Amino acid sequence: MERWSGRVALVTGVSMGIGASVARRLVAEGMKVVGAARSIDKLQALAAECKGQRGTLIPIKCDLTKDEEVLAMFAKIKKDLGGVDVCINNAGFTHNKSLLEGSPKEWREMMDLNVVALCLCTRETIASMRERGVDDGHIIHISSIAGHRVIPRKKTHFYTATKYSVTALTEGLRQELREANSNIRISAISPGLVETGFAMNAGLVEDANAAMKYYKELGSLSADDVTATLVHILGAPPHVQIHDVQVTPITQVM
Repeated sequence: MERWSGRVALVTGVSMGIGASVARRLVAEGMKVVGAARSIDKLQALAAECKGQRGTLIPIKCDLTKDEEVLAMFAKIKKDLGGVDVCINNAGFTHNKSLLEGSPKEWREMMDLNVVALCLCTRETIASMRERGVDDGHIIHISSIAGHRVIPRKKTHFYTATKYSVTALTEGLRQELREANSNIRISAISPGLVETGFAMNAGLVEDANAAMKYYKELGSLSADDVTATLVHILGAPPHVQIHDVQVTPITQVM
């Protein structure tokens, strides 16, 4: 990880869970981490928590579903920091609706964040790298085990479709980068159930006590488990392509 010290990482969805864990670790490793999320209060609290570490956390309020805000964020990063060397596409969510209950509005909202925003951040990151002659950058999508199999939980089926899209986009970008003779790497991490605020935010459970029971019964990872996998990927030698890592707890029942 030493080669990344002093370089710039963009992490989306940083206000909680996996995103916050990743941001803390990359700052500890000496990176300049741009943390993007909609909640500026949570971003600023995380930035304060990270003070005194080898690196820094720069909070940027950004609604990733608004193209103009994403482009403005990249323009600010270019102006203040030069550009992005590592992009962690972590932001994502689900509506707690089955395919027969969901609405086009809800489906579009999931696609806009889980797929379109991911693609836009990826495109702009690669443009930033190319503009500066950076050929060892890395893009990592935080996907899901649901991007590899359809889990029999009907209220996550459209979310599953968005994560299958991420699986296809990961391989598609790998092919395009190889065609361009680029050494920029693309990876994905597909975790099973992770104990974060996701279950409550998605309406899968009613309260914190129900969430604890939900994670315990099904078996879950911690956000730091996912971060450890990400650090392994980033720390691999520049000629090594780690493509898509599926990581689950040994007790996971689905």
